[in-house]
Amino acid sequence: MALFANHNSVYVALHISLIHYLFSFFDFTSPVAGIGASAGSAPGLIPSYDVLYYTGVRAYFSEEWEKAAELLEKSMTTREALFRTRRQCHEECLPAGHDRLPKLDTEKGNVWDLWAVDWVQRRAECVRFCLGRAVTPAGQLPVSADIEYEFSTRNPYNFLQVVYWNLGKVQKAASAAHTFFVANPSHLEMRNNIEKYRRMEGVTEDAFQDREMETEKHWSLYDSALTSEASSDWTHAVEKWRECVNETLRQTDECRAQCEVASQRLPESRGEDGMDGVFEKAAALSLSLLSCHQACVTQVATRPGRISAQEDLLPTQLEHLHIAQFKAGDLGGAVRSLRSLLLFYPSDKDSLSNLELYTETLGGVTEAHGTKPSQEIARYVSRSLQEKKLLYFGMENLNFNFTDPDLWTPEEVVPELLRDTWRAEKEVLNEKMKEGEKELEMDDSGFYAGGPVPQVGVTISMDDNSLNGTNRVMLDGVLDQKECDTVLRLATAAASAGDGYRGRRSPHTPHEKFEGLTVLRAVKLAQDGMVNQSDAKLLHEMGERVRTLLHSYFRSPSGLHFSDTHLVCRSAITGDQEGRLDLSHPVHVDNCLLEPETRQCWREPPAFTHRDLSAVLYLNDDFDGGELFFTDRDAKTVTARVKPTCGRLVGFSSGPVNPHGVTAVTAGRRCALALWFTKEKHHRDMEREEAEALWAADGQSVTKGGEVKEEGREGTASPARSGRSGSQSSRSRGRGRVTGGKDEL
Repeated sequence: MALFANHNSVYVALHISLIHYLFSFFDFTSPVAGIGASAGSAPGLIPSYDVLYYTGVRAYFSEEWEKAAELLEKSMTTREALFRTRRQCHEECLPAGHDRLPKLDTEKGNVWDLWAVDWVQRRAECVRFCLGRAVTPAGQLPVSADIEYEFSTRNPYNFLQVVYWNLGKVQKAASAAHTFFVANPSHLEMRNNIEKYRRMEGVTEDAFQDREMETEKHWSLYDSALTSEASSDWTHAVEKWRECVNETLRQTDECRAQCEVASQRLPESRGEDGMDGVFEKAAALSLSLLSCHQACVTQVATRPGRISAQEDLLPTQLEHLHIAQFKAGDLGGAVRSLRSLLLFYPSDKDSLSNLELYTETLGGVTEAHGTKPSQEIARYVSRSLQEKKLLYFGMENLNFNFTDPDLWTPEEVVPELLRDTWRAEKEVLNEKMKEGEKELEMDDSGFYAGGPVPQVGVTISMDDNSLNGTNRVMLDGVLDQKECDTVLRLATAAASAGDGYRGRRSPHTPHEKFEGLTVLRAVKLAQDGMVNQSDAKLLHEMGERVRTLLHSYFRSPSGLHFSDTHLVCRSAITGDQEGRLDLSHPVHVDNCLLEPETRQCWREPPAFTHRDLSAVLYLNDDFDGGELFFTDRDAKTVTARVKPTCGRLVGFSSGPVNPHGVTAVTAGRRCALALWFTKEKHHRDMEREEAEALWAADGQSVTKGGEVKEEGREGTASPARSGRSGSQSSRSRGRGRVTGGKDEL
């Protein structure tokens, strides 16, 4: 935030604002070293949260669960209170010494130095007094790098999950487990724990909320904005992108304030004789502070649980915002957002072309040229460029190390002596990104397409080569026309409106009506005489047929278990199709969260991470649209299309090599059987097993090859079967809380 309008004053003010922290450091550390106060020595003041954490961990290993829970929770609330207090002190002390600032533009030489020191001391005195009112001396000391790592990786929640489990507080245990897992999505043990918690009585969906959500609010806004875009709800998208930009700026300012008010360690001596003067120390400390400021860009742009930051987070948000504003009809807002984006990339051809389009659409050059960029973005860019200049100056002249977090940094900011190295580093980074993109296309599912097809009459119509991908296949002849007609008749008679789970009438688009039917519901309707028993059995047998075909073709090294089976129909709503631009199902990946901007796919909730193989078996073709299509990881480049027809089966691995979507159904009714398979037995579809148990209890059995055999009805069901039926029903009800939101193909 610039203090003056002219550039020289900005440079001076920044330079002085840096060196004052050297003096404030001496003010903080000198008295503290002699006090040796403990975390709890000053009642009413914020203690040292690292001491609370260490004590809580010791209680954990001593199995003092109540004490451990209290101390671990207190360490986190204390840390939050400390950060909040630092921010408040930062705001409170901004005006301190401002009456001395005009002297810095007029005085020269030693007198200028005195005014500068006076201003610095006044700011330091204010900060020291402010923190001293609320924080113990020990609480003001910097914590170790180990403690910072523990909290940044959310490890306190790892301990708390075990603590609450031992205390019998399963709701709190589930909440801690989920919060830890969000930041550690590859932690397999915690993933399994969460699945167990979901099936426990007394654990509600409220438990699976991220307790750290407020500190990562910009990411939830980011995802919400993308969802609105996918459904072409441009008004809502504009609102969410605007909130996302503002929250990203707020989070960045929060991070910067922590850099400034938190106690800093003195930089080590850089002099050849092992001694640095006060100005060298001040310069080193000031550059460290600026580097901390710049590092906030990376910190804010890194999602929980991810190692690397999303490049160009703020420019990316502005790009989405101006497009959404244009499509929502807010041309003035679109021009303002686009001009803000051009502050980062002033010569970008696409942005300049869009600006010309917006100007022409507005119908007046004057109005368009009168629209200025956002003041907040202008300040952000100006401040960042000034900091970069100082940091690059330190690199060139003071042997300081700095890694620029931004791709948009203009070349003229970098000193000429460093430009060759800077260009070489950017080239290496670009090469790594290209290599990374190639590596991302590798499929680690363990499937290998090209195996035999063990069913007479089934032919391979398209394979990996013709579908331009990995582990993809299209088989024809899996069903005959009579079987398709039978299941279509069943869908008409029994499918319930909505997605079949949470009753969402149009889970993906308001322009289509969805109807769904599961195997279990079909069995229950058959038992009640609402549909034919043979039709329900055919629905079950079709799944077994698909499993046999795909297990053989993809040469699965292990057994395939049903993860979910769902007959779904989508019908175009009459009179609601004109000018439609959305999809029947937006591009997605079945077992991870696709992030097209970075070409990454994250295996974390709410994705169905246990899915290994996906399939869709089509029943008809008398409709318009509704094609399945595969894309590259950018979710835009279409690599293959599949037109539905009776008996056509498409199978593919569920991972990130196979992003896919469904084009809009603009006329008629499209029906298909969607199936997902898993190699993990404990993730098998319990509802399917409940359906089989109901058949068994009714004197029937279903062979896994698909043949249904009738058993004598004179005998009663065995105790084993009765017990199985009851237990499966109970477990199914437990899973009912988490079966919503299926990805239908």
